[in-house]
Amino acid sequence: MTNQLGGSDIASAYDRWAEAYDTDVNATRDLDAMIVRRFAPEIADLDVLELGCGTGKNTVWLAEHARRVTAMDFSPGMLAVARRHLPDAHLEVADVAALPMPDSSADLVVNALALAHVEDLGPVFAEAARVLRPGGRLVVSDTRGLFLGSGRCPLVLEAADGRFGYLPTWRHGVGAYVRTALAHGFEIAALEQPERAPMDDGDWDPPELPAPGEPVDFWALMRFAPVATGAAYLGTTALVVWDFRRR
Repeated sequence: MTNQLGGSDIASAYDRWAEAYDTDVNATRDLDAMIVRRFAPEIADLDVLELGCGTGKNTVWLAEHARRVTAMDFSPGMLAVARRHLPDAHLEVADVAALPMPDSSADLVVNALALAHVEDLGPVFAEAARVLRPGGRLVVSDTRGLFLGSGRCPLVLEAADGRFGYLPTWRHGVGAYVRTALAHGFEIAALEQPERAPMDDGDWDPPELPAPGEPVDFWALMRFAPVATGAAYLGTTALVVWDFRRR
């Protein structure tokens, strides 16, 4: 039975991923960046808060277009890479459920691909509502499961202390987002669920069986049945992207 690592391992795992994050092939990340730009085109006069900014892929674009950008992440390692891209930006280590920001200080909050690591959406939406000005927007993107019902993403082959396992993740359904948003004073302005692109041989890693006691890397397992895997993925939802408005 594979291990599930604890919440304290999440930042450490992303710290270890930081140096390779920008160059690793990541279709979900790139699709998310395209959708976020589509959802937030008119931001020239806005104060923007980006949560889960990672290495700054979206932050660079936001900083080029917004009046002011503050970006936060729970991984110091990811922020260190982001600072290379944005040496003059305001970047800060923070928890999405406890933001070091004053009330009514942002016009737009962008939360991209971070909530899979959050069990309870309530505190996240409460904090977003607190820091947003009336009429402000919250753009949220979240991944959909690699396999239906799977919470094992991303895989961590080895934690800093040598343990193997998966990071804890949660899959939040559409209903959970709607209930939480409405309860915290948001209205739903838009929703988009882009589908996965067709997969080919380049999307699978060479199959390597794990050593005894190590977790199975299901990305590697895909190549054992590429036709079936490609058929299973075709037309499935890759992301859910929300545009909420604070009342």
